Formats: sequence, structure tokens, C-alpha cells
Amino acid sequence: MSKLSWVYGLHTVKALMETEPERVLELQALNTREDARLNPIVQMARQLGLPVAFRERDQLDQLAEGGRHQGVLARVRERQAGDDNDLAAILDGLSVPPFLLVLDAVTDPHNLGACLRTAEAAGVHAVIAPKDKAAGLTPVVRKVACGAAELIPFIQVTNLARTLKQLKDDGVWVVGTSLGEGARPFYDIDLKGPLAVVMGAEGSGLRRLTAELCDHLAYIPMAGQIESLNVSVATGVALFEAVRQRKG
Repeated sequence: MSKLSWVYGLHTVKALMETEPERVLELQALNTREDARLNPIVQMARQLGLPVAFRERDQLDQLAEGGRHQGVLARVRERQAGDDNDLAAILDGLSVPPFLLVLDAVTDPHNLGACLRTAEAAGVHAVIAPKDKAAGLTPVVRKVACGAAELIPFIQVTNLARTLKQLKDDGVWVVGTSLGEGARPFYDIDLKGPLAVVMGAEGSGLRRLTAELCDHLAYIPMAGQIESLNVSVATGVALFEAVRQRKG
């Protein structure tokens, strides 16, 4: 049975009710005067037959545990991590070129949560990570992700190298971030087609076999003295450069 949790924020709650209404169990909204942003969400919940309760702000603050709830929370069945079969189904269902994020053994739950949040904001179709020796969907990850863990598919695979090979066979270009020899500036690489951006683990970067499977290795040029960025920050830079190119 799926665990239950609270998600909050106008965008997150609205997106869940639009895309996966079966996971939403109830709505808690701010007891206030007419609110042009909140009212459509309340109406949508009522149309779905969901219980709606109105609360004082301090009650919502308590449920959100200090998070920025924007006056609305939903109790939902937590999204569980998917597997190789779920990834295949996601790719088969796309009508646009795939846009994927691969995390090669990221172990810090705060980094994973931040990466999920950034990936959802960038429009990534799925985040892929190895099942072993990597962070999973813990309560800390869900909290840091600020609702993104309930919106974006998170796929845990048993063999990341095999998954990358399959993506390449399916026509997806695999671009890994690296400071190693042969890496090119990230901004010089064409990121407009079917794409998987691969980020390395904290400190150690990409594993050898992962790097060997990449079609391109790239680094993020920096003007300062520090050689590398935190993985979640680097993920944001890389994904939104891809967004810029893909929209251009």
C-alpha cells in the first residue's frame, strides 16, 4: 500500500489533480476571502469529488512543516520509484524527443531532492538513477524536492550501464558532465534532440564505465577559481542550457 503525504503549493497541487487525480485524497485550503489563484483549485477538487476543508494559516503552516504552501495542501498517495519497464513505457508514450536526467550514484538525499525539483522545472520526462549505492525517495528527498518527487517519474534501474546502452540504441544522445580529458564546453554541444544528461556523483564524478558510454563529455566553463559546482547546481546549469537550445 502506498504511503500518504502532504504536498503543497498552487502549481504542484493543480498539476497532480490534472495529471493523476486518483492519487489525491483530500484538499486543505486557506480560510480566506475570494482568491483568484486558489478558487479554481478548490473548484477542481470539488469536481473530482474530493473532500475540501478550510483552515487557518497557522494550521496549514503546521501541516506543511514550514514549507511555502501558498494556501493549499493536498494529501496524496506518494509516487513510488519506477523501474526499467516504467522507463520503456514513458519513452513509448512521448510525442516529443525524450529529455532525461541520469544521476550516476548521487548519494546525498538533499542533492537528489534538489535535482528532482530542478528537473521538474526544466520539463524533464524522467530522472534515472541506479538502484544500489545511490539515494532513493526518502522523506528528506521528498521535502527538499518541494513536490517535484510527486510529479516527475523517478526511475531506479538495476544496471545503469545497460540502461544507457538501451537509450543509445533507441537514438538518445548521452551527454555526461566531466572535467576529464577530451571534455568540451557544455555550451558547444547540440542538446536539441533526444537527450540524456548524465551527472556524476558528489566528489568522484562519473564512474569510468558511465563516462565511456557517453556520446559526449562536457564541462561547465567557470570564470572563478573553484573547479567544480555542487551536483544539484551543475544539474540546473546543464538542464537549462538544454532548455534554452531546445526552445530556440
